[in-house]
Amino acid sequence: MIKHIGKHGDRKVAIVFREVPGEEHMCLVVYPDVLPVAMHDAMMKVIESEPGQAAENLGDALFRSLFNDGRPMLQTLHVEGMIKKVQCRQVTVTPTATSHVNLDEMNGIIRKMKLGEDAIREMADLDANRGMTGRVRQKDDYGREVGAPNEFVRGASVAGSDAARALDDAAIARDLQTQAARMAAEAKSLLAESDRLMKEAASMNGAGPETVPVKKPVRAKKVRAVDAA
Repeated sequence: MIKHIGKHGDRKVAIVFREVPGEEHMCLVVYPDVLPVAMHDAMMKVIESEPGQAAENLGDALFRSLFNDGRPMLQTLHVEGMIKKVQCRQVTVTPTATSHVNLDEMNGIIRKMKLGEDAIREMADLDANRGMTGRVRQKDDYGREVGAPNEFVRGASVAGSDAARALDDAAIARDLQTQAARMAAEAKSLLAESDRLMKEAASMNGAGPETVPVKKPVRAKKVRAVDAA
């Protein structure tokens, strides 16, 4: 049987969305028989296609499809008022060739199946995380489970990890001490170099060229008129 096809009364419908968000008792449908031939054929082609049959809701496939004139299918059907909202219990679907059920019941079944799948997945995750497989371990001649963790080995493992951690701490401490010693030596060398440079600068300031005093120019005396006479 083709998915997404049902009946509303005696009229054929394409079920675009099985449920309306917030109104789970309502669904969105299109009546293919009232569509223009070109739109009808294009939409039915999408419904019958592999992506259309694989889609959980037909609207998802219509959203990704175009009519022959290039218009997006879902948007065009909505704008032209072709999508109608009806009650799920009024829509009948035929999941198999010999059975039929109203859409409201089918939605409830699908919800329970999803919950069941989620529960199975969660249990699988818990089992994987806790190491639980649901299998009964075999026991040896002493009644011990084969493959069960050995307490002595586990204790030794813990002790070994503590010892390794202690060794790591000691190695880090040694590295820090080595770095501190190297920094102290470098600081001492820098201080000595600084002292040498200061002394060299002081000696250069005291050993500069001797300054020759500059004589003031002799000013010529003015000759008085009386002396000249």
